[in-house]
Amino acid sequence: MDVTSSTLYLVGTPIGNLEDMTFRAIEVLQKVDTIAAEDTRHTGKLLHHFQIKTPQISYHEHNRLERIPDLLRRLQGGASIALVTDAGMPCVSDPGYELVAACAEAGVTVVPIPGVTAVITGLAASGLRSDRFAFEGFLPAKENARVERLEKIKSEERTLIFYEAPHRMRETLASMAGVFGSERVLTIARELTKRHEEFWRGTMAEAIELYTTKEPQGEYTLIVMGGIVSIAVLTEEQLKAEMRRLLDAGESRSAISKQLAAQTNFPKRQLYQWALELPDE
Repeated sequence: MDVTSSTLYLVGTPIGNLEDMTFRAIEVLQKVDTIAAEDTRHTGKLLHHFQIKTPQISYHEHNRLERIPDLLRRLQGGASIALVTDAGMPCVSDPGYELVAACAEAGVTVVPIPGVTAVITGLAASGLRSDRFAFEGFLPAKENARVERLEKIKSEERTLIFYEAPHRMRETLASMAGVFGSERVLTIARELTKRHEEFWRGTMAEAIELYTTKEPQGEYTLIVMGGIVSIAVLTEEQLKAEMRRLLDAGESRSAISKQLAAQTNFPKRQLYQWALELPDE
C-alpha cells in the first residue's frame, strides 16, 4: 500500500503471537518516516523480527504532553508517522486518543490499520453475550476508588470487560464479588494468543477459591456477565419470560441458570431445565 505524507497511522500489533501481525501493518511500519512507540525497546524487538528499520520515537503516558506538539509539527510538515502500543490497537487503554484528537482538530489525516485486541479476542471466546458490551479497561488500584467504580456499573446489563495485572487479581475479584455478588458469572481469559493461553469460566466465588491456592500469572482479561434486573419476587411465568429475554440477548442457558439461582429461591437445576425447554429463536 502507499503511505501518504502528513498522515498518522494507528497500527495494530500482536498481543502475544507474532503470527497475528498483518501484511498491511508490516508494510506501513516499513514505509512511514517515524514510528511513535509506547516502549521503543519492546517495539524494537517486533521491528527486528520483521526486519523493519524505521526509526522510533517514544510516545507514552508520561511524555505525551510534550510529545503531542512535536509529533503534530512533524505531521503538518509532511511526515508520515505510525503510532503503536506495546500490544494491540493504539488508543485502547493508552493515551493515543489524545494525539488522535489533536490531529483531528488540526486537520491531519488519521488512518487506522486494524489489528487484534484483547477486548474483542477475550469477548469472542467468553461464551457470554457479545452483541452489547462495555469496556472498562483497568480498574483503579486503590480499593475505595475501585469499589466506587464497580458500584456505578453493577446494574449495567451489558457484558463488562476489564483488564487486570496479576498482582492485583485477587483484590479485584474480591471487590467484584463484594459489589456484583458472589454468584455473578465471568470468564477469565489469561495470556491471550500466547503459548499458555487459558480460559476459565465460573462464578466470582469460584474464581476467588481458584486463586486462593493458584498464583495469578500473566495478563488477564475479565469478561463479566451483565447485571440482571431484580427478579427475586417474580413468578415462574415471569421468570421464564426473563429467561427468554436473556436468551434472545445471547446469554447461555448455563450462565443464566447459575446467576438466577443466586437471585431467587429457585434451584439451579430447575432453572436450567426450564431454560432447556425454551425454544431457540
